[in-house]
Amino acid sequence: MGLTADQLKGSIDALAALEPAFAAALERAGYPEPRIRAPGYATLLRTIVGQQVSVAAATAVWNKLDAVLGDAEDPALLAAASDELLRGAGLSRQKMGYARSLSEQVTSGALDLAALPQDDEEAIAALTRIKGIGRWSAEIYLLFAEGRPDIWPAGDLAVQIEIGRILGHAERPSEKLTREWSEAWRPHRGAAAIFAWHHYGMIKSAI
Repeated sequence: MGLTADQLKGSIDALAALEPAFAAALERAGYPEPRIRAPGYATLLRTIVGQQVSVAAATAVWNKLDAVLGDAEDPALLAAASDELLRGAGLSRQKMGYARSLSEQVTSGALDLAALPQDDEEAIAALTRIKGIGRWSAEIYLLFAEGRPDIWPAGDLAVQIEIGRILGHAERPSEKLTREWSEAWRPHRGAAAIFAWHHYGMIKSAI
């Protein structure tokens, strides 16, 4: 599971002690709520189903998929399903390929989601071997489903924008610069990302 409220608070307090700009941002925005997803196959399949569509559309496809398969959380059922069945549930040809890649890796034992490498970069590499799961999706999974405390999705535009804003920069920093800044925040970078999304949402709602 993801970082708990207490873990988030502890890490954000540590960041505020390290960086006065974080302390000031914390005064403005307060602590974020935890972002927790269940670890395992279903969360990754939902990630694939939800790519480039609205939350409502993704939910509708998931419900259809669950109905036609009998249990969308069983990778063996998807691996054995026909293209016609998956298409009828609303999956595009591309997403069918991604879903099959995930289900086949899990059912074959090539990917054991209960025993991903402890090293974050090795875990990201294992997840990105699934078609349709890029680095960002792998990082989000490791942060929200496994609660790895030092995951840093520096390629996320909202993270870049908000970290730049928090640190007082007028221009959005590059991914490279965002990574360089974050080195001083280890091992609390996961909380820094969650706080950046929280701060970004607070600023947007205030505009």
